[in-house]
Amino acid sequence: MQAAYLRQAGDLENTLATLINFSFFLAYLVMGNLAAKTIDKVGYRGALIRGLIILIAGFALFELSALQFTLFPNTVHIAGATIPYAYFVFLLGSFVAGTALTYLQAAINPYIVASKVPGTSGVQRQTIAGAGNSSMTTIGPLIVAFLIFGGKEAEQISVSSLFVPLAVLIGIVAILAIVLKNLNLPDIEGSTAEKDEVLPKSVWSFSHLALGVLAIFFYVGVEVAVGANINLYAISLTDADGNSLYTIAQAAQMAALYWGGMLVGRLFGSFVSKVSANVQLLVTTVGAGILVVLAMMTGNPWLLVGVGLFHSIMWPAIFSLAIEGLGKYTSKGSGALMMGVVGGAILPFTQGVFADVLGSWSLTWIIVIVGEIYLLYYALAGYKVKQRGDEVTV
Repeated sequence: MQAAYLRQAGDLENTLATLINFSFFLAYLVMGNLAAKTIDKVGYRGALIRGLIILIAGFALFELSALQFTLFPNTVHIAGATIPYAYFVFLLGSFVAGTALTYLQAAINPYIVASKVPGTSGVQRQTIAGAGNSSMTTIGPLIVAFLIFGGKEAEQISVSSLFVPLAVLIGIVAILAIVLKNLNLPDIEGSTAEKDEVLPKSVWSFSHLALGVLAIFFYVGVEVAVGANINLYAISLTDADGNSLYTIAQAAQMAALYWGGMLVGRLFGSFVSKVSANVQLLVTTVGAGILVVLAMMTGNPWLLVGVGLFHSIMWPAIFSLAIEGLGKYTSKGSGALMMGVVGGAILPFTQGVFADVLGSWSLTWIIVIVGEIYLLYYALAGYKVKQRGDEVTV
């Protein structure tokens, strides 16, 4: 879509392309609280179904965007850039899709943690679920590139090629919603407020949750920063004669291996049930931080590939620690945590801005190191529960 819509964007091409990603992650911040209220009102299954319906709406907007671009390729001129109106429809679709994922994750994550499965821990169950997510993160782009677009280069792809794939996606999600509606998926007792119940305190009064939201912010931020910018860092590196040290193909391979490392880490992490969540977060944060520092000192981007292994099990560890002991505040806490996902928009974008200002990517990895340091603090002290939800009184 970037290649089709932003061919005449000039100096704004990277900014406008980044806005698509930013719009998606912004939904987590804007809609997180509403998602939590929806869970309290209609339960986990109801929130999941609504999330799938919203996702269908997002795909429909993508379809509408492609249709408009094909039939009515009207454009607007902004700061020397020529931008089709269809781009803005696609931008809206990205926000709606992000809203859908906010609902789905706000319901799925606490449900997985709260559901008691013999022989497993909440972190382990989330890691297993995360392995499914990472599988499609790795396989999905290959399906799009080779099965849907037949290995064509971006500039060779017609927007009309998206009509059928998007229609298929809409159909698949609709089937999922219908199946989910007929599944016996009971709500976990005590994890949501009773209907019309007014909780006496703000969910933000739980320090381990508030600090956990910031932990999610930094975690998603550093995860996406490495995954999205490792290739840009690699192709920017040159030798003494100004020749590129890495080809675009090698840089793309680094990004793919990073996300593949996330998958491998989650597959192995799913077998870790006796190690506490804070210890898992402590070890992985130290490991990731060391690799980022070494990559900065040596100028070797391949070291950043290994960071994916350590980042792989941070999400379930943080999530489990942050909602520990919340009781009836769990659903609202989950919604609050979803707001932290906006870090995936802010930190990578900030890193890119600094790269332009400094003229180099090398020092920008300090942003990632700062994020890892905060996660280390959360693993050591920030996660500690000072007040439990069932202890709250008016």
